[in-house]
Amino acid sequence: MIKGLAITPPILGRISIGKVVEKNGKRLPEKDDQFTITTQIQSRDGWVPHPYDADLRQKLNGEKLRSIPVRMLFNTPQLNLRAEYSLFDRQNGRPLCAGNGETCRRYGDSGMKSLPCPSPDECEFSGGLCKPYGRLNVKIGDDDDLGTFIFRTTGYNSIRNLTARLHYYQAVSGNLLACLPLQLRLRGKSTTQSHRAPIYYVDITIRDGISLADAISRAREEHQRQIESGVDQAALDAAAMNGFANGAFENTAEEMIDIAEEFLFGQTNPSSADQGEMGRHKEGGKAKPSLTDKLQRRIDQQTPEAPS
Repeated sequence: MIKGLAITPPILGRISIGKVVEKNGKRLPEKDDQFTITTQIQSRDGWVPHPYDADLRQKLNGEKLRSIPVRMLFNTPQLNLRAEYSLFDRQNGRPLCAGNGETCRRYGDSGMKSLPCPSPDECEFSGGLCKPYGRLNVKIGDDDDLGTFIFRTTGYNSIRNLTARLHYYQAVSGNLLACLPLQLRLRGKSTTQSHRAPIYYVDITIRDGISLADAISRAREEHQRQIESGVDQAALDAAAMNGFANGAFENTAEEMIDIAEEFLFGQTNPSSADQGEMGRHKEGGKAKPSLTDKLQRRIDQQTPEAPS
């Protein structure tokens, strides 16, 4: 195993509740009130939808996709959902610091250091740019036993609810979280901070039409089938835990470009001249390409012009 490289669950696609749109020549994030399931391929029009997205929508008679049937890959909640306070470099999207409110891993000129983490509100290093960042891996369908779809979020509501539900379901099922029939559910609420406009977050529940008692009964039956077929869930959880611990940061620099586009645009320092971009860094009087420029250049290189 390569040291310093976090070994994460295989990813088949993405789950999002937003999209990136182009406004005045800039690519900016826009929130949505439904789920979208995509592949890991981008075109000029954005992420290419995954076939699961169309399959689920066909059953909705034109209604919005606000629930997705899923299963967890692991029995351990924190392996399915990793959440921490994170600070990213605004020029290249790379992670600089990640912590849990007690300790953090921070990258600097002298390399990686383990330091106290005072939380975002009290951290002088972040300058107010540190925020919670969660990654949830789930299984959709039965086409791939170990392949997952990833939902990324910087929302407190989603992280709080997902964390609570996963721990509660693990406890009430007797550590059979990976065997439970679950679903991601989109919920909405209004707050004073949102000026009474609805904001949406992700929750996880037992699938519609199944009681908790019935879901646990099914989980026990599935667990017994796994034992009889030789599936070792405990060994899978242990292997995943070792893989995550193998790297200081979970995401690679390449992945962070896509993640930064989804979460970091429009969150630059208020004194920045351009609120819609991550500010340009000048060196020797010449402006270096911003993260926006890099993203657009990569899309232009990957997507050929349509024939006229």
